[in-house]
Amino acid sequence: MGRYYQMKALLEELAPGSGDLALAQAIDPARIPAHIAIIMDGNGRWARRRRMPRVAGHNAGVDAVRSTVETCARMNVGALTLYAFSVENWKRPRSEVETLWHLLRLYLDRELPLLMRHDIRFGAIGRLHELPVSVRAPLDSVARQTEGNRGLRLNLAINYGGRAELVDAVKALVEQARRGPLVIDEAAISARLYTAGLPDPDLLIRTSGEMRVSNFLLWQIAYAELYVTETLWPDFNRAELLRAILDYQKRDRRFGGIGEARPAAAGPASHPQGALIEAAPAPAR
Repeated sequence: MGRYYQMKALLEELAPGSGDLALAQAIDPARIPAHIAIIMDGNGRWARRRRMPRVAGHNAGVDAVRSTVETCARMNVGALTLYAFSVENWKRPRSEVETLWHLLRLYLDRELPLLMRHDIRFGAIGRLHELPVSVRAPLDSVARQTEGNRGLRLNLAINYGGRAELVDAVKALVEQARRGPLVIDEAAISARLYTAGLPDPDLLIRTSGEMRVSNFLLWQIAYAELYVTETLWPDFNRAELLRAILDYQKRDRRFGGIGEARPAAAGPASHPQGALIEAAPAPAR
C-alpha cells in the first residue's frame, strides 16, 4: 500500500487544475518503475542558446536533479541512477571539470537535508578510486550519513563507463577464479557490477533528443524501456518525468514472450515527446 499512500500525498500537494496534477492522476501507482536511469544531457546547449558560459548550464541542471530526485522519492521509485560524469568527460577543459567538481560538492552539502527528509540512500558508482580526494571525501561522507535510510536508492554515476564497468567485472571474476572453481554465468557477472544488489533499470530516460546510450549501464539496460525527450536537462521538471513514466506504463513489456513479465523488452513508443533510443557510439553531453 506504500505506493498508493505516497501518490496520494503527492496528489494532495499539486495545485488543482495544474498540468502536473492531471499527469500524476493518470499514473498507475502499481506500475511505477522499480529503477529509473537518466542520461542528463543538454547543459551546454542550454547555456549556448542563452549566450551564457557552459558553467551556467551545469548550474541550472542542479535544479533539475533536485526536482527529479524528490519526485522519484515521493512516488516510491526504488532506485534512480543519474549519469553525472563519464570516463570520456575528462577530455573536457580542465576549468569545466573543476567547475563540475565544485558544483557536486555544493550539491552534496546543500541537498543532504533533503536526502534525510525523504529517507534517501545515496551512493556513487564508477571508477571512484580515480577521482581526486576533494571529490571522493564528500561522496563517501554523504553515503555514510545516509546508509541507514530505506527509501529511494540514489546513485550518481561518476567517472563511469559501461565498458569500463564490464572490464572491472571480468577482472573480479578472473581474480576469484585464481582462488578456486567459479561458475561464470549472467548472475556471476551481475553480482560484480557497480550496481550489484539493485534491480536492472525498467526505464532509461535521455534528455536533449540525442539517440544513443553513450556507454551507460550497457549490461543493465538490456531490457529497459527507452525514452528520449527533446527537452534539455536544465528544463527537465516534474511534468517531464511524469510524462516519461506515463509513456513507460503504456508500453507492452513482453520480455521475449507474449505478455507482460520480467525482465522486460523494449517496446514502441507513441508519446509525441518520446521515442526509442538507437544505440550509437560516443557520448555528447
